[in-house]
Amino acid sequence: MAAAHGHMGVHIKAYIGVFMALIFLTVVTVGVSYLHFSHGMAIAVAMFVATVKGGLVAAVFMHLNNEKKVIYWVLGLTAVLFLLLISIPMMLLCH
Repeated sequence: MAAAHGHMGVHIKAYIGVFMALIFLTVVTVGVSYLHFSHGMAIAVAMFVATVKGGLVAAVFMHLNNEKKVIYWVLGLTAVLFLLLISIPMMLLCH
């Protein structure tokens, strides 16, 4: 029984750590919104922070941090294909 409580403590510490990181990253997002960036740069920074926050949630709350390495390769491939698909309209608008 004591071992089960010790195991639960590890999860609670991880959840609290992610909670604190999400609060910090939200403050960073709000702080960056007050800086005078161009629209493109502001969107890029906001998307980067949102990606980090989403990665934290997926890793800890969805327990992806304990998955096999193939999950990370599939996730990386998905991200690359997403960026490729997003870049197609951008390239077409520049011409």
